[in-house]
Amino acid sequence: MSFRSVVSPFVLFILCCCSLIEAQQPYVGKGTTKCSNTENSALGYSCNGLNKSCQAYLIFRSQPPYTTVASISTLLGSDPSQVSQINSVSETTSFPTNQLVLVPVNCSCSGDYFQANASYVVQSGNTPFLIANDTYQGLSTCQAIKSQKRTRTVDIFSGETLIVPLRCACPTKNQSDLGIRYLLSYLVTWGDEVSTASVRFGADVGRALEANEISEQNPTIYPFTTLLIPLQNPPTSSQTVVPPPPPASPSPSPPPSSPNSDQSSSKTWVYVVVGVAGGIVLTLLIGTIIFFMFFRGSKKQPGPIIVSQSFEAHEKPHNRKLDEEPQDFLGSVYSIAQSINVYDYEDLKAATDNFSPSCWIKGSVFRGRINGDLVAIKNMNGDVSKEVDLLNKINHSNLIRLSGVCFNDGQWYLLYEYAVNGPLSDWIYVSSNEGKFLKFTQRIQIATDVATGLNYLHSFTNYPHVHKDIKSSNILLDSDLRAKIANFSLARSTNGPEGEFALTRHIVGTTGYMAPEYLENGVISTKLDVYAFGILTLEIMSGKEVAALYRGENRNLSDVLNGVLSEEGRLEESLSQLIDPSLQGNYPSGLAVLMVRLIVSCLNKNPSDRPAMDEIVQSLSVILTTSLAWQLSNNTSCYRSSNESPREQGT
Repeated sequence: MSFRSVVSPFVLFILCCCSLIEAQQPYVGKGTTKCSNTENSALGYSCNGLNKSCQAYLIFRSQPPYTTVASISTLLGSDPSQVSQINSVSETTSFPTNQLVLVPVNCSCSGDYFQANASYVVQSGNTPFLIANDTYQGLSTCQAIKSQKRTRTVDIFSGETLIVPLRCACPTKNQSDLGIRYLLSYLVTWGDEVSTASVRFGADVGRALEANEISEQNPTIYPFTTLLIPLQNPPTSSQTVVPPPPPASPSPSPPPSSPNSDQSSSKTWVYVVVGVAGGIVLTLLIGTIIFFMFFRGSKKQPGPIIVSQSFEAHEKPHNRKLDEEPQDFLGSVYSIAQSINVYDYEDLKAATDNFSPSCWIKGSVFRGRINGDLVAIKNMNGDVSKEVDLLNKINHSNLIRLSGVCFNDGQWYLLYEYAVNGPLSDWIYVSSNEGKFLKFTQRIQIATDVATGLNYLHSFTNYPHVHKDIKSSNILLDSDLRAKIANFSLARSTNGPEGEFALTRHIVGTTGYMAPEYLENGVISTKLDVYAFGILTLEIMSGKEVAALYRGENRNLSDVLNGVLSEEGRLEESLSQLIDPSLQGNYPSGLAVLMVRLIVSCLNKNPSDRPAMDEIVQSLSVILTTSLAWQLSNNTSCYRSSNESPREQGT
């Protein structure tokens, strides 16, 4: 046994012990919702508190059949009198559905992890996943439940009693020194942010980020997960109630009547009647003008801003009635909806197993199956008429297709084709691709697909449209790893048929992808997408996220890339430092140089010096054709060296 093998575990032990004294709890995101995740973090929060046991608090959202103080207390293993007291209700109270309920628990170390134990009797059809994410709403995990089984069998059976470890934690020494006495396990839901959850319970946002080891640059949190909220004082019932809207301003009191003559009083009434009548006529006139401007004029010429989440649409027969929906809201999309499927809300519930956590993809998007086909179902707020109008006009294989709409209880649901291989971001980043790998030629194909889709938006829509949010997470891959552009929420049309620029004071987008002229002056043109495409292509080729690409003193990526190209005699070495290391030199350096030069041209600070998308498509088509020929030649050489034919090798 070597000296290193003896010393390393000892050093690791010392480091771990030291870190347990000072460390916070890392937020593991969707890792807790995946039963296949074998990381220890899914078992609970590390037992690193100043004390091994403490008073902690959980958030639970009342859902049938757990809507009473008694049922919630039994489910979460808490004292009903404490639950009623902290929520300022009686022990016989029934909460309305989705009411936030505070649940005090005794949190203590069990082995390496904090937990509060609850007891649950398995019902018919239960699985560890459903128990953790449906019944307990994410306060436990299927991995933690499995780890608590006392029997030798892995499966669970109806009637069996399980110990369910609930996710809680005690303050660390650092937190205690700052006056933090309690940690609240907050259940994240749709639309939640670290800042809003922290402010709601009177917690400092910075302390909450630290408590969960979440960076300000990437503060994304996901439903069905827990977020630790550090508190100096116990939470109160007032913090669980959604504040009511501010009261309407009271009408001004009428001025006191003065002792005027009857003639003056009668004149006043005349003025009032004339004023009211005039106001009614003016309101009707303005309403008529608005109707003709927005409902008739818009059919002749598209507006300057297009709000969209997606994509491409095929004409389909109308197969649902709209009679039950509010006509004033549906009127603007009624004619559009005639050409696509309109579904009932019950259809969506059936397609997603009542929007089960197992069907959740990300954000407000769920996977469902309708008529045997997989679809992505996205919940939308507000008026979607402009979006549906856009989606109904565009039709391209590199744009995600809209397949239907649904309206229910004030909410819109848009149904898109399902991209089975998910976002490009899951495939290209070296640090997070989880074993997924793209060959050099596949990367060129994906870049070509994105460029082709953008060229369609820029050149074949009326007027040209700018996507404004091209990034790896908005590029989806189908079963053949072909790219489709998604998420048109920031898209808008240019001012004219030739793609003239527009100006805006409302700068929105994703840091690192936004062109300098847009950040500095609010200039919008199709060259915004060209710049973002250059950043995206650099990510595809390097395997690094945009944030990592901007690190270092020199933030001008064009200069960095030009430096790589100018390395005479050391080009191969320079490319190896830039290109994704997982390719291990398995690419033609000549084509890699062409890709770098194309990226440099896209990142030109002067937008007029950037190539148009049709030029980019032409360049990429040549590179792709050459790359495919290189790949075929490489495969043939391998076959010859092994004396096997492609058929014999199973390819």
